[in-house]
Amino acid sequence: MDDQVVRSVPALELNRYLGLWFEQGRLPLRYEDDEARDVTAEYTLAEDGTVTVDNRCLDKDGKPQRVVGEAVPDEEHPGRLRVSFLPEKLRWLPFTRADYWVLRVDADYRHALVGTPDHRYLWLLAREPRIDPAVAEDFLRTARDQGFDLEPWITTPQSGTVVEA
Repeated sequence: MDDQVVRSVPALELNRYLGLWFEQGRLPLRYEDDEARDVTAEYTLAEDGTVTVDNRCLDKDGKPQRVVGEAVPDEEHPGRLRVSFLPEKLRWLPFTRADYWVLRVDADYRHALVGTPDHRYLWLLAREPRIDPAVAEDFLRTARDQGFDLEPWITTPQSGTVVEA
């Protein structure tokens, strides 16, 4: 299953993608608590053309967590970004950015599926705290069709609150 090719969207209107997203679910991440809740990601365009990525959540103990990174759009592939959460002074180092590919986004930019080409990471995002289960299943079908193993999928609890960190 893992030998299937991951495909990003052929076009992404970055200005429409910017803003606040509520994480609906994810594959486990080594740097994020499996029990994290109220996970959000907010994308804003910086003056230099990079995208500021502001991720927030409550950890398993209910403590606010925040990490801010920077994404650089891939000019040759509009649906792909390269993201770094290293301290700003280290982001110039080569090979410190990770793939962040938008695999699917709906016409209204209300729901998005994001993953990595190695099938290790996957996120389902929505503009609202809760997603229609039929919409979620439809987007996750896209992930399965691209070879993602969803057996370890974590559904993110959302209260509708954006964590202040």
